[in-house]
This record gives sequence, structure tokens and C-alpha cells, in this order.
Amino acid sequence: MKQRYLVIIVLVLLGSFAGQAQQDPQYTQYMYNTQIVNPAYSGSRDMLSFGLLLRTQWTGFEGAPETGTFTVNSPLGGTWDNMGLGLSIVRDEIGPSIESNVNIDYAYGINLSESSELRFGLKAGLDILDVDFSKLNIYQNEASFDPSNNIDNKLQPQIGAGVYYNTDKFYLGLSVPNFLTTSHFDESTLEDFDFDEDIAPAERLHYFLIAGYVFDLSDNLKFKPATLVKAVSGSPLAWDVSANFMLYEKFTVGAAYRWSSAISGMAGFQVTDSLFIGFAYDYTSTDIENFSDGSYEVFLRFDVFNKPERVLTPRFF
Repeated sequence: MKQRYLVIIVLVLLGSFAGQAQQDPQYTQYMYNTQIVNPAYSGSRDMLSFGLLLRTQWTGFEGAPETGTFTVNSPLGGTWDNMGLGLSIVRDEIGPSIESNVNIDYAYGINLSESSELRFGLKAGLDILDVDFSKLNIYQNEASFDPSNNIDNKLQPQIGAGVYYNTDKFYLGLSVPNFLTTSHFDESTLEDFDFDEDIAPAERLHYFLIAGYVFDLSDNLKFKPATLVKAVSGSPLAWDVSANFMLYEKFTVGAAYRWSSAISGMAGFQVTDSLFIGFAYDYTSTDIENFSDGSYEVFLRFDVFNKPERVLTPRFF
């Protein structure tokens, strides 16, 4: 009976009952983290670009999600300058489970005009799942825990695609990071615990729509609204909208709203031409806020310029 309750708890933590929860990590600074959800973004900045995002969600809530992402991308250059290549890594820890994925991102761009481009991207890699059931602390002593219940380095392939359109002031992207709907548990495990396949944890298709624009309010003030819409089969639509103001192309401050979920504050600083640092805080508007101190996020981006003119005409996304 304890083993049955054990699996029930893990199913909930993995957000999988009939697909009622969003499975992919969420980000407040999604406008700086586009490559994670859309491979077509790779190489669009016309420079070698590194990104690192760290997120602690619902601080003070035991077993709450902690997420880290790392990205690097660049145009290939030369005769392949219209192609981009990148690497994206995500590590997502929730309670007893750690899910990591490593993907290679490829993009091909078509210049529609001097200032607009349409890019097509592919993402391929591996998802790695580890679940340590002993962290649930439901056993009275270590002797009663059967380590064979654990999931160790379960590998599953990932294949995704996306399309991304951008000008100097506007961007719009549509993507599915993973087309494969694979199960976290195999059939024998489900049979052992007498569970139906309909409630088994499985990767479901996530559809992402991202868009943003840069308005010049004055020579030293820019307004940068952005939005992210995420749709998953069987789940409510997730919608983020944000508004950032950039002063002197150095300081960024703004706010964001996640529909029926959170209100956020954001700030960023362009430390040098190459280094940007961003911070975000989420105040959760659900009952979870009674048990946590909000969510925190920090983002670092480092650019290596291979075209000197890019320093004089910076990209804002």
C-alpha cells in the first residue's frame, strides 16, 4: 500500500494526472530565453551568444521547482551565414525528480528584406529523468525503502521544431520543442501498481507562441512589450504578458503578468556591450503564496561580436 501511495505522490509532482498541469518549466524572462523553446532563434543575433538562467520557484515551499538553463548559439558564418547552430541545456528539479535535457538547435534563415528575416529551426536531443523516491520521506526507516523503485538516468529522445520571424524592432515565433509523447513509466511498472495508462506521467506536446516589439518613445527611452502563450493538451491556456522600459540602452525595468498565476517585477542592466544581467521576482496570486515567499530568477547573457557594427546597432532580443 505504501508503494501505491508513493507512486501517486510522484505522479502529482510530475504534473501528469490526465495532463492537467503544464510540464515544461516556466520563465518570467522568456524574452531573453527564446532558444530554449524555439530552435529557429539560433544564430538570429548575428553573434556568438551565451545565456544562463537560474530560477527558484515558490521559495520556502519544500520540494518546489528549481530550474537552470544554459544556451549558446551562433551563425555558422561564411557561405553558411544564413544558418545558425546552438546548444540548449535544461535542468529541472521538482521534489524527488530531476529532469534534464540536452539539445542541439539548428536554424536556417531567409532574408525577406534588408531588415526582416524568416527562420526555420530543428531541435534534437535527449531527456534524462531521475527520481529518488526516498526523498519523499514516507518510510519509517531506511530498511523499508526499496531502491529498485527509483528511476535512474532514464533516457528518452526529443525532437522539436519552430519558425521565427524578426525585424530590427519586432519578433514572432511559433514552436513545439518536443513532438514525442513518451511515458515516464514503462508498462511493467504501471501493471505492478495497477495504474491506468491515462494517468501515467508522459511528455505531452507543448505549443509556444512568443512575440515582442520595440517602440522608440524618445532618443533615450524605449518601450518593449512582449508576450508568451503556451498551450498543452488537456491543460488551461498559459498566457504571459510583459512591459519593459529601456533607458539609454543600459537600464531595463518593467512588470509582467501571468494569467491567474503571478505578478512579476523585472530589472536588467547592460553592464558592457557584451554582458547583460537580468533579475525577476514573481508574486504568486494563487493560494501557494500562503506557503512560499515568491519566485526568483536571474539571467546572464554574454555576447562575442564577430561583426563590429553590431556594437553600434545592438539587438534588443
